[in-house]
Amino acid sequence: MKILFASSEVAPFIKTGGLADVAGSLPQALAALGHEVKVILPLYEGIGDNWRSKMTFAKNFNVTLSWRQVYCGVFELKQDGLTFWFIDNEYYFKRWQLYGHFDDCERYAYFSRVIIEINGQMKYSPDVIHCNDWQTALVPVYLLEERYRIPELAETKTVYTIHNIEYQGRYGESVLGDVIGLNRSYFNEGMLSFYNDVNLMKGAIMASTFVTTVSPTYAKELRTPFYAHGLDGVIQQQSNKVEGILNGLDVDFYNPETNPGLEKNFSVETLDEGKAACKKALQEAVGLQVDPDVPVIGCVSRLAGHKGFSLVTDALHDIMALDVQMVILGTGEWQFEEAFRHAQAQYPGRFAAQLTYSAPLSNMIYAGCDMFLMPSIAEPCGLSQMIAMRFGTVPIVRETGGLKDTVTPYNRYTGEGRGFTFSNVNAADMLWVIREASELYHGDKAAWKKLQVAGMTADFSWAASAKEYSAIYEKICKKTK
Repeated sequence: MKILFASSEVAPFIKTGGLADVAGSLPQALAALGHEVKVILPLYEGIGDNWRSKMTFAKNFNVTLSWRQVYCGVFELKQDGLTFWFIDNEYYFKRWQLYGHFDDCERYAYFSRVIIEINGQMKYSPDVIHCNDWQTALVPVYLLEERYRIPELAETKTVYTIHNIEYQGRYGESVLGDVIGLNRSYFNEGMLSFYNDVNLMKGAIMASTFVTTVSPTYAKELRTPFYAHGLDGVIQQQSNKVEGILNGLDVDFYNPETNPGLEKNFSVETLDEGKAACKKALQEAVGLQVDPDVPVIGCVSRLAGHKGFSLVTDALHDIMALDVQMVILGTGEWQFEEAFRHAQAQYPGRFAAQLTYSAPLSNMIYAGCDMFLMPSIAEPCGLSQMIAMRFGTVPIVRETGGLKDTVTPYNRYTGEGRGFTFSNVNAADMLWVIREASELYHGDKAAWKKLQVAGMTADFSWAASAKEYSAIYEKICKKTK
């Protein structure tokens, strides 16, 4: 099948978050299944010359966006069995920061128009256009009309993936005609209207052929007001075409046997000595007391309320009353940064606050810690818990979204499981399972190692997820292999 995969960011070219990781890995996994995949993304200023030097100019044309005629240049790069189309428009994309501009609605409406128009210009007839998050949410809406003007799109279906429903592309009603170029009927009939605003994500959910989210549990959670940020009714209404597919992980990069950033590479067979070396290096790097017998709890995250850090600050002194050390890497809301600065001063050698972002240090934490804490209030999928398990670090998570789908709780009677979990948004419940994990670490090394091995040997690759996406494509296009 022919797949056009549309994303506002794609690793390794440009990245701000997990969307780029998905857009960098899933198309490769789909191509490995035999699909013809093209990936389309903006040519941002932040995409370096190392990539630009490999691109070739393919075409330029004008795109109609409301009353505007806007230039579009297409640069092409072929790599790893994929074709990448980079969309060049310096007015919209020559900005170092990807998001947060006053005209983001116009910028990504333009990008969505390009995703439609490029098929006719390049004579490409995709079976499926796979759109991601609010930045490409207008594609299924535009396609409702444009498929009749562009012959290449006559049979094209759309899949829309919600990576984080918190960011919906919500704007005032005035953008409808002047900015995104749609007539009033799209508002009056309820496709884009949302409490007197225009909601791009809502439009995509209504107009797309199929909707996916990034984990099965998250798909269920989005049917409830607590998680859906106002769109629970829309999700319920369209539930017959909504499905959750767990994100995969780049298992080649996050491989403890080959990852170049580790003090000592290791496998399941060399787990003990490898973890010991990585733990010692981490303790020295962040100022923790070097002690091989004390479990180190790690966090790598944006320090935000929805990541559950209020639970951590509420229980911090109780956690430090246990025989543990703790290291936190990340930046975010000031109250959490301040709490962790004070904790570092109060517990020298036992608590380390690394209030920055560092990819090398994050890998050291994944590999050097004994436990990895993710108490998220909401977590659509989460990659950190999977990375931690790949490196033999036992996760402690709240049962939400992808955390629930990937971390099976430890069963003390059978020894089965991959980590420790709690369900309530409650600091005492989190403290209980941290204490449980600490006691198991100190009291039963064999059971602890079994947990580590279960995580390291779990299949978090994209292969299984790609097969599920492939099945959806074939179902909506009514094609079989």
